[in-house]
Amino acid sequence: MIERKLRSAINERFFNGKAIVLIGARQVGKTTLLKELTNKMSDVFWLNGDDLATRTLLQEVSVEKYRSLLGARKIMVVDEAQRIENIGLKMKLITDNLPDVQLILTGSSSFDLANRVNEPLTGRKWEYTLFPLSFAEMAENTSPFDEIKHLRLRLVYGYYPDVVTHPGDEQEVLKQLTDSYLYKDILEWERVKKSDKLVKLLQSLAFQVGSEVSLSELGQQVDLDKNTVEKYIVLLEQSQVIFRLGSLSRNLRNELKTARKIYFYDNGVRNALINNFNDLSMRDDIGALWENWMISELVKKRHYDRRFVNRYFWRTTQQQEIDYIEEADGHFIAYEFKWNPKKKAKVSQTFLKAYPNTEIMTVNPENFYMLLM
Repeated sequence: MIERKLRSAINERFFNGKAIVLIGARQVGKTTLLKELTNKMSDVFWLNGDDLATRTLLQEVSVEKYRSLLGARKIMVVDEAQRIENIGLKMKLITDNLPDVQLILTGSSSFDLANRVNEPLTGRKWEYTLFPLSFAEMAENTSPFDEIKHLRLRLVYGYYPDVVTHPGDEQEVLKQLTDSYLYKDILEWERVKKSDKLVKLLQSLAFQVGSEVSLSELGQQVDLDKNTVEKYIVLLEQSQVIFRLGSLSRNLRNELKTARKIYFYDNGVRNALINNFNDLSMRDDIGALWENWMISELVKKRHYDRRFVNRYFWRTTQQQEIDYIEEADGHFIAYEFKWNPKKKAKVSQTFLKAYPNTEIMTVNPENFYMLLM
């Protein structure tokens, strides 16, 4: 069993007076994690929002109905809670009126769950995001040495739990995952009828990992208007499939101010979308794979460590560039990702003069693990 980094953090929040909200894409292991946390507890009332019977049961609720449903049980889990109408208001009744009950909600689409939960549960919840497995989680499950040996495999197939636990079947698992299931919620709730356009947009984004993206150009590629492209990207980001980086721009007139890059939370999903599972020796996109993998791993680590940072890339009109930048408490860390350890990063003096309080890190396959443990 692979222990998840969030396990202890969530466990510490039990019976702390607030609901626990666990967000994450489908199939990242939310249900498994909660079952591990509660498997020795006999007083758990478990509901699944994907089940029509559950949605019907919770159509009309009151404090007395909750008391009747729960009986003596002190833990209520609502899995895939975003499927239940007005879930936030319904759960607010529990947090306000049944303080001895620990409420736990999971959702595979933060855009929908957040809209229905955030306002009603303001000040009444602890919220966490569960990602696909991380390098640190796998290294602790086996050993750092073993996981470093699997780096080339992870860059191609990623870290979804079913992918990791079914060696030899990685391609089939990823194909099933990316065959609409990963973004099923968007198709259903947002009434996105052009699913083929959504897939084409994801494929276009997959080919542009590590590069600036233009909404207008993406629209031309997938035959959608700019506003629709932006809407789809927001939904995909809120569904934990992709994430955006904005450009750092504060001091120089020639800094790009509105540029953005888009990355995938999982390399395997990215490669499945473009149907390329070739070994690294046969690829011309290794730089993009390495950059996407490292940035997504740093995002996971910062979240699990509860270290909150601002994230950027940096580029000027003269094409001076830094791959990735984190900012916290007025301090910057600038990362350059080089797959070839022999390649030295040349950091722009223009950047260093504009942002003098900066630490520079060149990350390659020989030193990356020190950042992720």
